[in-house]
Amino acid sequence: MNAAPHAVPDRDPAWLHRVFWFGAALVMLWPMLLATEFRPWSLFEPASAQQTRHFVGSFFPPTLDTAFLTLVARETWRTVAIATAGITLALFIAIPLTLLSTRVLSLSALSGQMAGLPFVARQAMRGLLIVLRSIPELVWALVLVRVVGLGPTAGVLAIALTYGGMLGKVYSEILESGETQTAEALMRNGAGRLQAFFYAVLPTNAAELVSYTVYRWECAIRSSVVLGFVGAGGLGQQMDNSAKMFNGGELATMLLVFIGLVALADRASSYFRKALG
Repeated sequence: MNAAPHAVPDRDPAWLHRVFWFGAALVMLWPMLLATEFRPWSLFEPASAQQTRHFVGSFFPPTLDTAFLTLVARETWRTVAIATAGITLALFIAIPLTLLSTRVLSLSALSGQMAGLPFVARQAMRGLLIVLRSIPELVWALVLVRVVGLGPTAGVLAIALTYGGMLGKVYSEILESGETQTAEALMRNGAGRLQAFFYAVLPTNAAELVSYTVYRWECAIRSSVVLGFVGAGGLGQQMDNSAKMFNGGELATMLLVFIGLVALADRASSYFRKALG
């Protein structure tokens, strides 16, 4: 005999639970909105609307003379170079710190309990990664501009330091969350840390590691433009100069170029991910 079908409830049985958590989120969010003086309605006040129309109107027409476009092309190439050089240096920071801070590559951890000195060294490397990635690249650039002077060098070093910490942290997590039995078997049979890395850990995680690296290169291109506003060179520094001169046409041209640059970087990133997938 077939069982009687269950009656369909007239309303969502979890509505009270959802309403409660939505109200709790509003209660927690309200003091934050007050602290940040968040008043979006001020955008529609007559004075703000007039300033917005004047600001947006100054963008037209974009500056398209040959001399300026040549300058923009040179600064755009410099922006890509800053990002690429920064990521390359970041790899020289991240890879050694990853090898030293990853538990799966620790010979002393094969017995289950890591020895005291390797444990302290591992925690010190992880601490260094925390320090590097906790300081934004913009802050590094502000400091480095005063050390090495204005120009791309400060931008390259700023990206290298912050992204070195980010890459090292994520690389370590990728390696430790992957398959580890092969690496452990190699080290138990006399293989060293580097041998286990190149012959066991790297082959199984290469696609994910490269995919994340390419994604970070794409992010570094955006960061390199922001760093230009503090004197670190590239397209951002030229945008800052045009903004200070209230030249909306030049700003419009450079914004369009920057949007195209990010779109190209996104396409290149997607291509590499698919090729490695």
